[in-house]
Amino acid sequence: MTEYQSIFEAVQKNSRKLIHLEDQQIRVILSDLAELAEEKTPFLLSENQKDLDRMDQSNPMYDRLLLTESRIHSIAEEIRQVANLASPLGLVLEEKSLENGLKLSKVTVPLGVIGIIYEARPNVTFDVFSLALKSGNGLVLKGGSDADFSNRAIMSLIHQVVERHGFPKEAFQLLPPDRAATKALLEAVGLVDVIIPRGSQGLIDFVRQNAKVPVIETGAGIVHTYVDESADLDQAQAILFNAKTRRPSVCNSLDCLIIHQSQLPHLEKLIYPMVDVGVEIFADDQALTVLPNHPQIHPAEEKHFGTEFLSLKLAIKTVSDLDEALDHISTFSSKHSEAILSESKENINRFLREVDAAAVYVNASTAFTDGNQFGLGAEIGISTQKLHARGPMALRELTSYKWLIQGQGQVRS
Repeated sequence: MTEYQSIFEAVQKNSRKLIHLEDQQIRVILSDLAELAEEKTPFLLSENQKDLDRMDQSNPMYDRLLLTESRIHSIAEEIRQVANLASPLGLVLEEKSLENGLKLSKVTVPLGVIGIIYEARPNVTFDVFSLALKSGNGLVLKGGSDADFSNRAIMSLIHQVVERHGFPKEAFQLLPPDRAATKALLEAVGLVDVIIPRGSQGLIDFVRQNAKVPVIETGAGIVHTYVDESADLDQAQAILFNAKTRRPSVCNSLDCLIIHQSQLPHLEKLIYPMVDVGVEIFADDQALTVLPNHPQIHPAEEKHFGTEFLSLKLAIKTVSDLDEALDHISTFSSKHSEAILSESKENINRFLREVDAAAVYVNASTAFTDGNQFGLGAEIGISTQKLHARGPMALRELTSYKWLIQGQGQVRS
């Protein structure tokens, strides 16, 4: 038996005990973890700094890796929110009685053991533990080497709280940040029920191509916002600024502004607040004709469309009508979040109907694609696929179901 197989077997064995935890016990465990995280903020920041010292601050991942006192407080608040959410387990989704007297019910149950492979995002360690515990799932975490000090510090707090409440820490494990651990997790058939990668498109592609365990894709966001010919320009300016600059390193941030050609005279007004805070612009030929010479404004190349920048960079595509905008989105979207800014009911309805994405917005910033913002509590990721779950994956998305059949001696002829 390999070292990793024994870890997976321990998680599987001990995760079965989670089903016996009462929801009130789970709330207490999570509340205690939130309190401990805030109490141990200096320790977490010290360990996080060891990771930050190894990363170039110009790396788009730096902001994702960074923990601050305010971010730890926000994480603790999200843990408390998850603690107070209704349990997703034991919900009766459907029930009926057959003519032969059999009584059937379809009831929510945990997925089992969830494997998470993620990059430089230590908040994920807190988030997914909270959601896994609340939904009755065991957990195998495989973080990247960039965040190893942070992840191990966080997991030490999780284990401390779990053991304090008399529950075996073996149900929740963090693997070492090496390739052998990744390979073992991707091949843990029969021990891990599903793997969810969180990170870059490269990470997601690697997991999908190499996993023998079922995979739910999350994370990569190539996000567009289309400024229609009828858009309210003041509203559009504020929405675009928020979508691009609020946190450019996250997957719901804006990557490409699509603009109707009739709005080109107003393009400078739409983008100058972004340029003022350092956003670098890659504009197509039509857009360049109306923009001033500026060191942050460059001609767009084909590679700039369909790129998840994760930084203060923005592509601009000019279109002649809604059809061209829809075609551009269909070609380059990662099916994460897409938006239209318009006052035309006809165009809005077409956009909502025809755009294929997990979250489709009208006159709002794509920054809201987030489990917490959707009122779901912390999320395990944004699913961009269509099987099992789509959009923010929170508690309900971490469950499956089983059929319960009750009879009184019935046999089938």
